[in-house]
Amino acid sequence: MKAAAQHQIRLGARRVDYLVLRSMAARKLRIRVGPNGVEVVQPSTRSREDVSAFLSRNEVWILDQLQRVERLRGLRPPALRRAGEILFRGEPTRLRIETTGARARGNAIDFANGEIVIQRGKGSRTPVARSLENWLRKQARTEIEKHLAVVTVRLRQRAQRIYVMGQRTKWGNCSARRNLSFNWRLILAPDFVLRYLVTHETVHLATPDHSAKFWLTVQSLCRETERAKQWLCSHQTQLTIDLARVFEPAPRIGA
Repeated sequence: MKAAAQHQIRLGARRVDYLVLRSMAARKLRIRVGPNGVEVVQPSTRSREDVSAFLSRNEVWILDQLQRVERLRGLRPPALRRAGEILFRGEPTRLRIETTGARARGNAIDFANGEIVIQRGKGSRTPVARSLENWLRKQARTEIEKHLAVVTVRLRQRAQRIYVMGQRTKWGNCSARRNLSFNWRLILAPDFVLRYLVTHETVHLATPDHSAKFWLTVQSLCRETERAKQWLCSHQTQLTIDLARVFEPAPRIGA
């Protein structure tokens, strides 16, 4: 469980607001910079002074990332969501619900002709949103394991376990026990984005920090690293959708 607290620090000529997420599980300080601003994951063993010093040491990188986020916001207006539509593999994809025979007690999902077709059984008590998420999780695991097989061979590294989860604050993680976890929502992104995240976390098996060596290795294995980071920054809100509300009418803008 993480408790969040808002703080502020001066970096260069700029005052930067940042959110501190205290974590019992984290073993090292981590910084994330995205559309939601600056977030710091603080292990329970580290102090506020440690956080401030960590931010100051990474001042140049943080300011550069903030500028990149602001630049991308100016270049790309947020896309409007259409009711009954989600991103799937980076493409706007229509969701179509069909009702099957009276005896069917479950929901079946298939991807056909550019649509995700949900066959809802008349006797099913499972919400369509839950069936859709379970299906997307399976699709994500298949693609993640495909890319993982390639990267682990090239790095000569092996993960202990692979998890596909529903994290709200990160896309992936490599634990001290060499377990890799990935956000199932990556299946909503283009393949080059998913490939970058798999590469990123797998390289942590060999290099646990974000040193120059780490980034050189990531970029050597995934040439579209910068493009993937920019795509994630621009489309985060489209990936963190609530599937239970996908079929509701999109909100109207203006009077």
